[in-house]
Amino acid sequence: MRDIGRALVTGADGFIGSHLVERLIDDGIEVSALCMYNSNGSLGWLDEVPGIWDRANVHLGDVRDAEFVSRLVEGHDTVFHLAALIAIPFSYEAPRSFVETNITGTLNVLEAARRHNGTRVIHTSTSEVYGTPKTTPISEDHPIRPQSPYAATKASADELCRAYASSFGVDVLTLRPFNTFGPRQSLRAVIPTVLMQMLSDATEIRLGSLHPKRDFTFVEDTVDGFVRIGGSSLEPGQTIQLGTGESISIGDLVELCREITGSKSVIVTDDERIRPPDSEVEVLLSDPAKAQRILGWSPRIGFRGGLERTAEWLRSRDTTNAHRYHR
Repeated sequence: MRDIGRALVTGADGFIGSHLVERLIDDGIEVSALCMYNSNGSLGWLDEVPGIWDRANVHLGDVRDAEFVSRLVEGHDTVFHLAALIAIPFSYEAPRSFVETNITGTLNVLEAARRHNGTRVIHTSTSEVYGTPKTTPISEDHPIRPQSPYAATKASADELCRAYASSFGVDVLTLRPFNTFGPRQSLRAVIPTVLMQMLSDATEIRLGSLHPKRDFTFVEDTVDGFVRIGGSSLEPGQTIQLGTGESISIGDLVELCREITGSKSVIVTDDERIRPPDSEVEVLLSDPAKAQRILGWSPRIGFRGGLERTAEWLRSRDTTNAHRYHR
């Protein structure tokens, strides 16, 4: 095993990043947290963490700024690189912004790690890079076939990481979570948007296609995977995915959310949530064997239990200000 040492988390203001910062702090690790610069000084979801300015070294900046990233990475033993644009629908409208953040931002982190020899990078991928799979369950050896601009930029960043490991010996590993859910997730994602609408007593739930199937992992389990791979003795250039090995259709997910919330709402198709016909990924189902074998990782929170905890968290929020959760 390897000591994570002094850690930097990019994308610390986001859904998974904020949970990872909390976990690392709780583990007694010195943490630097990079949040996207904004004019009002908001730290995104890190604003929810009590005493964050005293418990972590907080930085506002942008992974697209190579010089800034190089200065920030220096002195850190491990960089957990989560900063990315992730909204698939928006990637159809503004693909260049995804290229600049997801590819160039990753390049900047890799170049900084190359310059400051000895820094390990944990790069965050996505199961979306597989597209609709040829076979299931999906293993790490499955061909990459991205079907959206977002997925294409993430696949490109994955390949950059592998190239930097083989070309320059950069200590970079890629973690590829399937669909993570839980408190703080954006309402653009299916689970929080369904639960929030039901908890708000909506009579209609606006959704896209109900047929696709997804493999959902609760955020605490995903974060545990990050910590485990960060402290692993894996050789550079490897990829490990995180998933439960079970999938559920969006339609069945909605019915389970009805049970949990007691909602009587009906489903209405929202055309803005439907992907272009050749872009929809019909099923994502992981083979978690490699993560279990190499990292000793397996999910501890069941799907229904995770939904209940997410619903409980959403109940505690002000539903009249739901726009806030679109980060």
